[in-house]
Amino acid sequence: MIKKLRLTIILFSVLFLLAACISDNTSKSESDKTVKRNIVLPDDIPKFVKESDFKEINWEKKAVRFNGMLGNENKSGVIGADAPSLNTQKWMWHLWGINIPTKTNLTVVGYHKESGTVHKILTEGWTTSLAPPNNGADAHTPSSVKIPKPGEWAMLLYTDETLFDILVYDIKE
Repeated sequence: MIKKLRLTIILFSVLFLLAACISDNTSKSESDKTVKRNIVLPDDIPKFVKESDFKEINWEKKAVRFNGMLGNENKSGVIGADAPSLNTQKWMWHLWGINIPTKTNLTVVGYHKESGTVHKILTEGWTTSLAPPNNGADAHTPSSVKIPKPGEWAMLLYTDETLFDILVYDIKE
């Protein structure tokens, strides 16, 4: 009788542990799995971009439409991002909260969620200079962009070597 009781307790303990392990693995969202990847930064990426910056990405906070652009209202927005394609195209970046736009640089780093890879998005390099106010924003700049592949993208925006904002886009074609 005691042997059967011990065997039953051991069996239920093993089942309980197995169920807890399975539950833990299935409860993690896809975005949690993506963030835990080791991120390999390209050799030519600016030194101020850190792996820890990519942990700031909130894949649930998609860019929204406002004032004819797509972005995070009163922070950053892009004209042209509402019709994204895999071909080179023009985007006009708009930023709020920039004190001296003509002395501020914008660096754009693209992160592809599905592959976990980091890409240069601006065709002319990682960084461009900002221009004076436009369309209600404190600063703006036109650029040519090239999105390498379809999927969910996070655009990490840096102003003067500091993470400024993150725009999340779903680029299909």
